[in-house]
Amino acid sequence: MRRSLIAVTAFALATGTVALAGGHGGNPAVKARNAHMSLYAFNLGILGDMAKGTTEYNADVASAAASDLATLAAFNQSNYWPEGTAEGEVEGSRAKAEIWTDGGGAIEKAKDLAVAAASLADVAGNGLEALQGGIGPAGAACGACHKAYRGAKQ
Repeated sequence: MRRSLIAVTAFALATGTVALAGGHGGNPAVKARNAHMSLYAFNLGILGDMAKGTTEYNADVASAAASDLATLAAFNQSNYWPEGTAEGEVEGSRAKAEIWTDGGGAIEKAKDLAVAAASLADVAGNGLEALQGGIGPAGAACGACHKAYRGAKQ
């Protein structure tokens, strides 16, 4: 619970800072969703490095990163995606226009990530093999959304 509170606090600080910076150029919603995606990547990076053997497995660290990932995946992100913030419409956006025209598909992909991240959080602290078995669906859920809705790196 404490780790989830830390994740929520860190996210609130990151998005609050982004929102305050919104008056200094850039779209606050795009900045918030980019910050959220960066937090996903940070936690998946920790878990992926352990799963690949790049870093030593640590049950406490794996459990915390997976819990944070599950917390992030459970956030209501609807305010991150206002119309007019697609790739090419505002600076810093890589969101393809399809995310707005296929909203149902995007919502399903977000649900898939939430389920996979929650499952990963249940097993990540139970040993390296459990982490390795649980990380695949979380990575696949991220990749499926990116393939459908994320444009090329700018």
